[in-house]
Amino acid sequence: MSFSVIEMHAAVAQHVAVTEDSLVIDLIDGRTVSVPLAWYPRLLHGQPEERNHWRIIGQGEGIHWPDLDEDISVENILLGQPSGESQRSLGRWLEARS
Repeated sequence: MSFSVIEMHAAVAQHVAVTEDSLVIDLIDGRTVSVPLAWYPRLLHGQPEERNHWRIIGQGEGIHWPDLDEDISVENILLGQPSGESQRSLGRWLEARS
């Protein structure tokens, strides 16, 4: 799947919601994008309060979860790219949380 420069330029987040199984992003152009929460293990393992503590960064180009040390770009979501974090890195993160 390919996107034009115009589609990517218009891909600016304005609101985020994290459900039990999905990450849902409303874009300023009216689209709503939803991806499986399993794509982002830190969000999946986060508590509801941590998942709901986010902020939009880069003028809407990404979302940051300070409590989970997670950053996700809108472009990667639209390209269908899940987290690239290694299992080793995730394991260290999970161990540090316990």
